Amino acid sequence: MTGTEERPNLLRERRLWLMLAFGFVSGLPLFLSGFTLKQWLAEGGVSLSSIGFAGYVGLAYTLKFLWAPVLDHIAPPGPYARFGRRRGWILLVQPFVVLGCLGLAFSDAPHAPLVAVAAAAVIALASATQDIAIDAWRIETFPPRLQGAANSVYVWGYRVGMLTSGGFTLWLAGQIGWQGALLVLAVIAALCILVTLTAAEPALPAAFVRRPGGFASFLAALGDTLGEFLRRPGAIPILAFVGLFNLGNGIAGAFLSPFYLSLGFNRAAVAAATSVPSLFATIIGIGVGGWIVARAGVGRALLLTGVVQTALMGLYVLLSLSPGNHTMLFIVVMTEAFTHAMATSAFLAYLSTLTAVEHTATQFALLTSLAPLPGELVGGAAGAFAEQVGWTAYYSLAALAALPAMGLMVLILRYWPPPETARR
Repeated sequence: MTGTEERPNLLRERRLWLMLAFGFVSGLPLFLSGFTLKQWLAEGGVSLSSIGFAGYVGLAYTLKFLWAPVLDHIAPPGPYARFGRRRGWILLVQPFVVLGCLGLAFSDAPHAPLVAVAAAAVIALASATQDIAIDAWRIETFPPRLQGAANSVYVWGYRVGMLTSGGFTLWLAGQIGWQGALLVLAVIAALCILVTLTAAEPALPAAFVRRPGGFASFLAALGDTLGEFLRRPGAIPILAFVGLFNLGNGIAGAFLSPFYLSLGFNRAAVAAATSVPSLFATIIGIGVGGWIVARAGVGRALLLTGVVQTALMGLYVLLSLSPGNHTMLFIVVMTEAFTHAMATSAFLAYLSTLTAVEHTATQFALLTSLAPLPGELVGGAAGAFAEQVGWTAYYSLAALAALPAMGLMVLILRYWPPPETARR
């Protein structure tokens, strides 16, 4: 590797700008099947139990590893094959994100929630598939020394995408109504296709194996991928840690929309807190997280950022005791954005070290699917619990749920520390 390659001018690194754009592409659909949909349902008076079960459409993101081997080993069908293994699959599913947005725009979520949930499910399924290919594009496009920078700009773009479909959409709905706001999101989603057309297809790794189509081939690919990971030292504790890392955060985020509304914060107040202030805190958090990874290494950065994120989850409890306090709302939203972005930078860097080049898409999809799964399963069914015990007890439980991952993290970093300079 030459000195120029080792110390690139990041502002002139075209791939990083594309990674920023791909982060936006990935983050944009997320809230349309989560936070924003729940806000719409909560405003229409839908019960917490129903809102919780509607959140199960997000399981597409946690189960995406099941079809990730298709994207790793089988060429995109028809004309999409000419765009390559990664871009072809992204281009195939992006129109379905647009169609899902249109379906959501022309639905009436409070009065006909099943139609809205079906449209959200289309968005989630297409978006999850898109994420598989984008994550693999990132890992295969950037050399090890640029993975940290790629992760950081990806999270920047991702959070901007989330804020666009979150706070910005809530504000826009207040100006032109839900249908108009969601139609704007559909147009933005359609423009995201240009990002994929602009990107270059990464070279196939030397260990790549092309498989024919068919269910037997799919099972073989999945078995090879899982088998390679499970044969590693510490595989089970590592998987348990990945699954528990975001448990507390997942429970806390499952009902933020009805939580804010129950405390007397209207749509405008929530939009104000979750837009520019949240974006500002996110940018700082990503920068701090990336700096810690660069200075302290992946393992220590993961420990530090994870502990900080867990400790500051107690702010949700304070907010539950401060109804109508707009200052506290801003503090909580900005703190969550900062700590989550900081921890996510370190967490993604850690997950990237765990992937093998011959199974990039499937193993990264497995790990990023496992990360939110416990929170999705518990959070989706926790609406009835929140109704029974109240928000203070609910968010106290969310804070406690983050503790087991911290214990596992110490064990893993002691006995199975991540490689710091290159992935497998």
